[in-house]
Amino acid sequence: MATAGKVITCKAAVAWEPNKPLVIEDIEVAPPQVGEIRIKIVATAVCHTDLYYLLESMPKAGFPAVLGHEAAGVVESVGPGVTEFQSGDKVIPLFLPQCRQCRFCKSPKTNQCELGMDAGHADVMGPEDSRLTCKGKKLVPFAGTSTFSEFTVVNQVSVAKIDHAAPLDKVCLLGCGVSTGFGAAVNTAKVEPGSTCAVFGLGAIGLAAVMGCKFAGAKKIFAVDINPDKFKKAKDFGATDFLNPKDYDKPISAVLAELTAGGVDYALECVGNVGVMRSALESCVKGWGVCVLVGWTDMHDIATRPIQLVAGRTWKGSFFGGFKGRDGVPDMVKAYMDKKVKLDEFITHNMTLAQINDAIELMKQGKCIRTVMSVCPQ
Repeated sequence: MATAGKVITCKAAVAWEPNKPLVIEDIEVAPPQVGEIRIKIVATAVCHTDLYYLLESMPKAGFPAVLGHEAAGVVESVGPGVTEFQSGDKVIPLFLPQCRQCRFCKSPKTNQCELGMDAGHADVMGPEDSRLTCKGKKLVPFAGTSTFSEFTVVNQVSVAKIDHAAPLDKVCLLGCGVSTGFGAAVNTAKVEPGSTCAVFGLGAIGLAAVMGCKFAGAKKIFAVDINPDKFKKAKDFGATDFLNPKDYDKPISAVLAELTAGGVDYALECVGNVGVMRSALESCVKGWGVCVLVGWTDMHDIATRPIQLVAGRTWKGSFFGGFKGRDGVPDMVKAYMDKKVKLDEFITHNMTLAQINDAIELMKQGKCIRTVMSVCPQ
């Protein structure tokens, strides 16, 4: 492209400080350096993790930043040493790298990577060498992706090349929420045909978990949420039963135990609330019940009585649905193209990047599942 090797000035939504509205600014995006890719973002969605960073965890060194990590776009240019990608490729940025070289990437037991979030992305791209600048200040590259921008620069280990026929305004959801929930059921819990499942929380991740349970052949899928307005959508994704904890004068774990002769085979917590995490564990049948923590939070400790685990239950976590991103996301795109998984049904609102604060407000109020924002024309 004509812009290759040059600084690009473009629009981005900048988070100058925590707990404040984002500001649409002109920013400068430097050319990609060794091993990096500059991507024109076509579509991006708002995920609750963006809100968690902006409104809850609010790391002191995390601002100013460009948030956003659930997106799809087109490669504008590549830096030296990049051979797997070229200008014009359709791609999905990944908040979880897959370097394919470290002990974690080489192990089939995990999708973690030494360059991942535990290291704060310091080895992938840290604030000190951000390619994004505004008003003379370096912008923190959130999750190594920063997709609330018309252009961004991402390390090649954090990019998945996808089918050129894929609609970017749909498959952008596979960059986080849908892959996370679906994979938590299929890859992490390993839901079995004929089993009983309970999904706690019916946001995008929870609905994707419901879809994953159905895909895996579960016979009973309990959708648990304090907002009954979400039950119809959960039914569309495969839920068979619906429980509002507010309707009962006993713990929801006791209700599930009564309905399933002792508890469900699999429970997936998709809220990010430590109290719900405990309820999900205690909803599992003793002996073999598996509870998977999917909701993101890092602000409080979790606790339960030891007997819950001694009795044979398993408590485990799932990060990005267990998918190794560069390998797994293209497979999920293919599954969507083959009509094996749903994406369109998650999208409740379509907006533009200029409406980012409206999109954030919709999510804060629980009035959307996913809002997809058009950023650049394809």
